[in-house]
Amino acid sequence: MMNKYYPEGHLLNTAANRAATAGVSSLRDAIHQELILEARAGLCDREHNLHVDLGVMKGVIPRDEGALGIEDGTVRDIALISRVGKPVCFTVTAIRKNEEGRYYALLSRRRAQKKCLEEYVDLLTPGDILEPVVTHIENFGVFCDIGAGISALLPIDLISVSRIPHPSARFFVGQKIRAAVFSRDAAGRVTLTHKELLGTWRQNADLFAIGETVPGIIRSVESYGVFVELTPNLAGLAEYNPEVKEGEAAAVYIKNIIPERMKIKLVIVDHRQEEPKIPPARYFAEGNRIDYFRYSPEESARVVETVFQP
Repeated sequence: MMNKYYPEGHLLNTAANRAATAGVSSLRDAIHQELILEARAGLCDREHNLHVDLGVMKGVIPRDEGALGIEDGTVRDIALISRVGKPVCFTVTAIRKNEEGRYYALLSRRRAQKKCLEEYVDLLTPGDILEPVVTHIENFGVFCDIGAGISALLPIDLISVSRIPHPSARFFVGQKIRAAVFSRDAAGRVTLTHKELLGTWRQNADLFAIGETVPGIIRSVESYGVFVELTPNLAGLAEYNPEVKEGEAAAVYIKNIIPERMKIKLVIVDHRQEEPKIPPARYFAEGNRIDYFRYSPEESARVVETVFQP
């Protein structure tokens, strides 16, 4: 069974982390046990060394020990600079005294990440469900910490079935989510997927009934109709309305639900320019693995599915 690693910040306030950083002797024990600990980075100096406060003493993560890939240039120094004010994980490599006779600790975030890579990330297979934290948002997707600061990409087209203009419509930095491993490339980089955990067409459609008027978000305005998102994995189609705009909030009347065609017919009752809030994601998948996901209902001749190949 693989060891479980968590995104940075998970260990920071745990009793075990506090005990290991409580004194010189406990930090020496951490060296011998190769424990992964956490503290908050307070400074990145001119040489891009990270400085942390361990409470009992100061700690320094030398630049080359700041992250996997820094030494060979495959990871840029922004990966270090951006950690200031945030928790960082590390192993303690040595305890020394400075010129004033005060103890300080030499730390390595790179070694902690190497352990996480070898004992966890390299053992992941497509379909494994993780609990990453969103660390960075781009127009093409979001980067997530899947353990010890190791990053994985969740592309925009794998975020939800309902299409969105930008990943910020779903996520914010620091958000804890659930996602599944979608693939790993030859270099070991992990790509995540999110939409398979948000429920099938039937599971989402069952949240609604014909005759109800419910809230939605205008996602696309086409010449043949307006697509309105009801949930992240469910959208319906209303008649074309030249007055509505993408991103607007709307109230829609559910005219019909047609499982065999995977269609929900809507009537736009009202619409308004309003910044939709990001609600907590509703996850239908439980456990730590998913092997197969069929989005389309059994009544539908069109099969929409994901097969996770280990």
